[in-house]
Amino acid sequence: MIITDERPRRLAVYVFHDASGIVDPYVETFLRGLKEEVSLLRVVVNGDVNEEGRRKLEAAADEVVVRENTGYDITAYREGLFKEGYEALCGFDEAVICNDTLYGPIHPFGEMFRSMAARDLDFWGITAFAGVPYDPFGTIPCGYIPRHIQSFFQVFRRDFMRTDDFRLWWENMAPITRYEEAIAAHEAVFTKAMEDKGYRWAVYCDCPELADHTLDPLRDYAVYVLREKRCPVMKKRTFYQDYGEAFERSGGEAAREAFDYIKNESTYDETLMVQTLLRTCHMADLKKRLHLNYILPSRHVRGEKAEKAASPAESVAATSPAESAVAASSAQKTDIISTEGAKAGDISLKTALMLYIYYDDLAEECAACAAHMPAGTDIFVTVPDERKLFRVRPYFDDLFGDHRIEFRVSGNRGRDVAPFLVTMKDVFFNYDLVLKLHDKKVAQIPQLSVGHAWQDLCFDCLLPSEAFAKNVIKLFEDHPALGILTPPVPVHGPYFPTTGHGEWGENYEVTRQTAEMLGITVPMSPDKEPVAPLGSEFWVRTAALRPLFDHDWQMEEFPPEPVAIDGTLLHAIERLYPFAAQQAGYYSGWLLSDGYARIHMDNWRYMNGGLAAAEAARTGGFKPYREFLSRVEVS
Repeated sequence: MIITDERPRRLAVYVFHDASGIVDPYVETFLRGLKEEVSLLRVVVNGDVNEEGRRKLEAAADEVVVRENTGYDITAYREGLFKEGYEALCGFDEAVICNDTLYGPIHPFGEMFRSMAARDLDFWGITAFAGVPYDPFGTIPCGYIPRHIQSFFQVFRRDFMRTDDFRLWWENMAPITRYEEAIAAHEAVFTKAMEDKGYRWAVYCDCPELADHTLDPLRDYAVYVLREKRCPVMKKRTFYQDYGEAFERSGGEAAREAFDYIKNESTYDETLMVQTLLRTCHMADLKKRLHLNYILPSRHVRGEKAEKAASPAESVAATSPAESAVAASSAQKTDIISTEGAKAGDISLKTALMLYIYYDDLAEECAACAAHMPAGTDIFVTVPDERKLFRVRPYFDDLFGDHRIEFRVSGNRGRDVAPFLVTMKDVFFNYDLVLKLHDKKVAQIPQLSVGHAWQDLCFDCLLPSEAFAKNVIKLFEDHPALGILTPPVPVHGPYFPTTGHGEWGENYEVTRQTAEMLGITVPMSPDKEPVAPLGSEFWVRTAALRPLFDHDWQMEEFPPEPVAIDGTLLHAIERLYPFAAQQAGYYSGWLLSDGYARIHMDNWRYMNGGLAAAEAARTGGFKPYREFLSRVEVS
């Protein structure tokens, strides 16, 4: 059947589910785009929706049906399709089923509908899964997953809907209680079952040229499908699915590239994606999938593009996509230029350094670091008592010309955390951006060089130079949803355990309890590492810590000395910073200077190489990562 009418009658059934009953703006945007192409838009809610969400859905759609959350989206599709009866369904030229697992429209839905209308088909979709010669779920009747249209967006034509094959497919569908049953009941088998009966189907984003590359083009080659095939949607889970799922098939680049394409080359508002991801996903997953690692130059300031002759991309004839990408990459390098230094007026975010010093013998080192703050920024120095203030203050005398410096005595309680949350709370929100630093000695490790190296890591990745500080401030200016930047976790010496989920240590439960007390509800799990500033030093957009500072902390809430090495409120707050930021709608990432990044890469390579060599010696050979991991887990 070919669609010949310029304005065909279309029914769209959109299935929505949110565990909290919240309708995020990305849903409204999707529905508005879809409504432009359909005659009747029916939203089926699996489960509950709050009052505000209900109003949003009713404003965007023609009908809203709320049902019990049973049978997954397949059962909800059936209820939406047949709500007014079979004869009413057959009165439409096309019926669309889709769900809230998609962002869109990245490109106008109208482009797709007009293109597919001219094709003689019985049913169609946006993308297809290539299939595999086995059944990973143990539920598929044919014993393998055939090539099929992915069920997040399928369209059925009128003549096909009027057949007994279509009607009986839905009428005879067995009850669904598990995800594996949902796959076997419809998505994995519908396309083949109908193709075997002689019905014609196709997908809008067909990618036969990628057949040898991937089973799922939108998952693994998202930018290609978005740009070259004009795919109007992007899967949400691309940005939060377990990183191992991507790392097994690629270098893990697909999600980051897709996000950058959507942000920079489409008209879709990428903040719609960020908003719902921060509300519903683990920050640890988002950081890995989107590679929220920022390596900034420490010897020059990022600035405007320099005037230049023809760039490499303009002067070299690129004959392949790969060459084009290399040429474009070369051209982009001119975005970073060397300058003598920006003026104070160039900094639009009001910025302060909040520095706590306990060890007065480290005051000179701390002052030398503080001197890297750009001129015009403020510096606050807190110390535990007047005696230490007398010893610390002289080291900052040379900084008064370029900075307003204020010294405060906090008392010796709560280490560096209480001075930050209590002593500085009256001025914290006077600033847009704060750098929190403190001196560090690790007394529980006899060789002090180990702890000093951790301090070097923090200072080198947070404030190695004035140019670096200006680059950080510019980064926050350019990324409004960026909340916290923290150094990477230390991995040297005894800190190797922090590279797994050791970031929690014995502190998960106390962190969870503190989050509950503060009303922080974003996802938290002992199986997902916190993207936290271990060491309690970081750059932060002050608005990102509103959920933490709203508590109005008092010194008496913090443990007195001596403080246990784990399991205290101090250790909880150290890990809670990124969760507070996420609750406020901001994301967190790692920050490295270009100088320290060189060291960090070799540290990781040294560890990975040592682990692989040790396991190879034990088992008799080197193995791929997944197999290596499995052998370690069972040994």
